[in-house]
Amino acid sequence: MRDNIIRILVADDHTLLREALCDVLAAEPDLDVVAQAGTGTTAIQLAGRHRPDVVLLDLEMPESDPPQTVTRLLAQDPDLRIIVLSMHDAQQTVYQLLGLGVCGYLHKGAGRHTLVSAIRQSVVDDGPRTVTMSVSPRSLQAQAEPVAETGLLSVREREVMGLVAEALSNRQIAIELGVTEATVKRHLRNIFGKLEAVSRIDAVNRARALSLIPDKRSGSPEATRAW
Repeated sequence: MRDNIIRILVADDHTLLREALCDVLAAEPDLDVVAQAGTGTTAIQLAGRHRPDVVLLDLEMPESDPPQTVTRLLAQDPDLRIIVLSMHDAQQTVYQLLGLGVCGYLHKGAGRHTLVSAIRQSVVDDGPRTVTMSVSPRSLQAQAEPVAETGLLSVREREVMGLVAEALSNRQIAIELGVTEATVKRHLRNIFGKLEAVSRIDAVNRARALSLIPDKRSGSPEATRAW
């Protein structure tokens, strides 16, 4: 931090949302957005070039596997503060990223005050580094529930496959998860590759066989429609 100004890199692939976020931050006298990125690769490159104090990192971006992106950002600057922004707050993802060293995990529904306070708190040097979290009550209730572990599909990929198994279209899945259709298609390409599947129904069957998603088949036509 230079002259009590917090330098920020904003990484989000939704241009309008990213620009709106930058406008919010620009209204604060002690915050300075030094760079914007729309992909994970660009975020890493710009972080190395501009050396920000804080990176606001969208969880759903092209060219970004969140754990790898966080690891690479901190490898090139161990003092960097990373605050993850997400529409979702799956327990396993939250804990995984906090374990890698992010200092904040904010739901995109959080208010302006929460975001600005999280940024300012993240750079406080006196005492232990504070972790700021904003998650939904549903996620907090899920803390007592066991979480299935698997190294084959990520948490988000299992979420996508669960919705595919319910016969939702890419558009419906995108709406349900709060992401773009392009993001859904990217997840499906990764899933097909990992499962060596040749179709949506093949991917569902393979995921069920590996216990990656629940087997809720009822035998009704609704369970097997429109693949």
